[in-house]
Amino acid sequence: MKKQFRVARTGEIPVGKGHAVEVNNRMIAIFNVDGQFHAIDDMCPHMGASLAAGELDGCVVSCPLHGWRYDVTDGTWRDNPRVSTDAFPVTLKQGEIFVEMEIKDEDSAGEQS
Repeated sequence: MKKQFRVARTGEIPVGKGHAVEVNNRMIAIFNVDGQFHAIDDMCPHMGASLAAGELDGCVVSCPLHGWRYDVTDGTWRDNPRVSTDAFPVTLKQGEIFVEMEIKDEDSAGEQS
């Protein structure tokens, strides 16, 4: 089952920056690319660094640990598109950012719609 979770207000994430937030027991990185918000798994699959702490250049975030580059729109690794991290749909409602995730029924506590 898919649920939407409120993760932040639009004004909390400056243009060109990322923000890590826990959603449904998982760390998600939210990025503001020129007013468009994107969400991917916050953990770099290479060594586990926070992608939200990485340098954002357009739609590409560089892992702060070893520089692996991911497209924040779909989670693909720029150096090998066969590798990716999870990406999540983002919706804006009245200045609030919501991320949609697949959850189990017993994980539905804290949901927002």
